[in-house]
Amino acid sequence: MRIIAGTARGRRIFSVSKNLPVKPISDRIKQSLFDILRPRITGAIMLDLFAGTGNVSLEALSRGALKTVMVDREPACIKNIHRNLEHLGFADRAKVLRGDVLKPLDWLMPYSDNEGYDIIFMGPPYRDINNKMLSFSEPALKNVADSRLLSPNGIIVLQNHKTEEFAVPASLEVYRVEKYGDTLVHFMRAAQKDEKDASHV
Repeated sequence: MRIIAGTARGRRIFSVSKNLPVKPISDRIKQSLFDILRPRITGAIMLDLFAGTGNVSLEALSRGALKTVMVDREPACIKNIHRNLEHLGFADRAKVLRGDVLKPLDWLMPYSDNEGYDIIFMGPPYRDINNKMLSFSEPALKNVADSRLLSPNGIIVLQNHKTEEFAVPASLEVYRVEKYGDTLVHFMRAAQKDEKDASHV
């Protein structure tokens, strides 16, 4: 894995043990994602849930994000993210926190200076170490929505397996979906109407 563009272009990103249920975002998806996010990146405060290797946040920092907050529950992932931040020289613009995204997330708001996050990226694992399919998208989305973590014009980017179905909280709406093989990337924002029924994807 390497940084695709920006100040750290071409620099290596260290990975974690293959025994962990971490599947880093592919370069193809990452390139497309950041092409879409380009107008939003410079100066953004970003939250990276299920951060894994930190790949997406590291790319955002290289491209001019102001600050990223990365959350993962695996100690080995936390250690590896710190290693990547030091290696790339981004440690002063990032916060790495151990936490369970499937539990309430109110505690994350202060790390955005209580202004909310401009971009929230979620790439929950598709399968566990026994290759069993997981369904973390719905509870994670609910926790983000309940905790009101988005800035007024912020967006959520959710990467999930194409077979996973999930409910979108009433306070959010999907405005764009991209497909890459067996992966879908959903782009969401605050619902444009005050009253909106939860929909299923």
